[in-house]
Amino acid sequence: MADTNSHISRRSYIKLAGGAAASAALAGCSGGGGEETETTETTTGGEETETDETTTTTEASGSFDVTITQGQMPSGLDPQDHRETTTDIVVLHAYEGVLTRDAAGSIQTSLATNYERIDGENAVRFDLREDVTFHNGDELTPADVAYSINRVVDEEVGFASPQSDQLAGVAGAEVIEGENAVRVNNASLNPIVFSEFATYLDVMQQSWVEENDKAYISQHMNGTGPFQLDSYTEDEEVVLTAYEDYWREPAAVDTLTFRAASEASTRVNQLLQGETDLIVNVPPQEVQRVTNSDNARVAAAPSTRIIYNGMRYDVEPFDSMEFRQAMNYAIDLESIVQNVLGGFGAQTGQPTLPEFVGHNPDIDPYPHDPDQAEQLVEESGYAGAEIELHTPVGRYLKDLEVAQAVAGYIDELPNVTATVRQRDFGSLVDELLAGSIEARPPWFLIGWGEATFDGGLVMEALLASEGTLTTWQNEEFDALLEQAGNQSGEEREATLQEANAMAHEQCPWIFLNQQYSVYGVSNAIAWEARSDERIDAYAMSQQ
Repeated sequence: MADTNSHISRRSYIKLAGGAAASAALAGCSGGGGEETETTETTTGGEETETDETTTTTEASGSFDVTITQGQMPSGLDPQDHRETTTDIVVLHAYEGVLTRDAAGSIQTSLATNYERIDGENAVRFDLREDVTFHNGDELTPADVAYSINRVVDEEVGFASPQSDQLAGVAGAEVIEGENAVRVNNASLNPIVFSEFATYLDVMQQSWVEENDKAYISQHMNGTGPFQLDSYTEDEEVVLTAYEDYWREPAAVDTLTFRAASEASTRVNQLLQGETDLIVNVPPQEVQRVTNSDNARVAAAPSTRIIYNGMRYDVEPFDSMEFRQAMNYAIDLESIVQNVLGGFGAQTGQPTLPEFVGHNPDIDPYPHDPDQAEQLVEESGYAGAEIELHTPVGRYLKDLEVAQAVAGYIDELPNVTATVRQRDFGSLVDELLAGSIEARPPWFLIGWGEATFDGGLVMEALLASEGTLTTWQNEEFDALLEQAGNQSGEEREATLQEANAMAHEQCPWIFLNQQYSVYGVSNAIAWEARSDERIDAYAMSQQ
């Protein structure tokens, strides 16, 4: 069941990936901006503020072209109408937010030059940068920023954005009259508002959005970022070129092309043959081949992504907590991490990763105990159950193999039959984002990255009753999340830890692994892996 030939220890990986550079990349995820206070200053007036410390990349001599190959193509080009990292990686080269994060996860200014809380009110303000233009030549205005925020959080502005929960607690935005600034109103204290804006919210031009229909917007781009759209062939290729009027120095990369190949071996072959410059999800068994090549290397970092198996609480047999617990006891998670993932992962037992605000250090992963699993199945009343695990192929590191291992362990129980169903990632995501729990498969493998380093946002999206991908409804759990939304500091941390403990016990998921992002990179370009999975071509230079 487990591929023992694929095992390469983490220590061996660091050695293969290049010593100190790889160690630094692996250590990168211990930092991050879970709370806004990590990156803001406190003035004498008690307001949290940040001045403009935006840095620019070192200008490389001459321009060059880069091709990036992911596991899937973007689902479209509207930056506010998707929930896939594969789409984000593409559109974030053309669109920007008011804030951003550096490679270490710290909050940085972007289209805003300053941000601060408005004293005595549940509101914040962003002072905007001057002389920023969209790719059509029009200048950025405060109205564009306010509109972009409202388009995400208010269905009446345009459409029901699937990203509304990413700005949880944000009620809306408005232009501050007479100033190049925007006021953002919060429903409550919203302790993570700056952390949210540093990770989410791509600014779009109001007039451009309102003048075009949804289909046009999903096929075209008009942002303020360092790259502009040259051509888009749906499901095949996205070609971007450097935007020469970018408010910072123009990108050193002249032409940036995105393609996709779902098979990891295909991506590796393309890299080694010089057909692409950067690939995602190099499988453990291919690391040595990439490292031993003359023209490529491996780069990696622990990501902010958790891989899990959602189980719908409203359908048999997953409506039984005992059955869900049995599924966790049935699998040998340690073996999956070591043998299937080659050590490129870490076991989990709760929705929140160790680097995140709200992680509960007292919770351990479920141990492998098939006898306990068999007994719990009997207690659940679902002995003889037949279940099917829906999994994407090529989206996550060894996703199909992980799914096969999970189903294999469960199928070894004498009172449960488990099989795997391979799914196209796009169609699976469509079902998961359909807005109704009834549209989702009863049992599925999926990954969720949360670059804010905040456990509350993870649980709001995946486990709250109205969450974007929820498979569970529990009033006590919802109450804990609501309580945390009105707290800050240690008080909020404790509430989130309690929510994590409840999720561990109730088992709405089979808890799997923290994913490691493992890339293959051409030796012709200088680039380092980030914990937030962003592939930033603006930061690339020639070797």
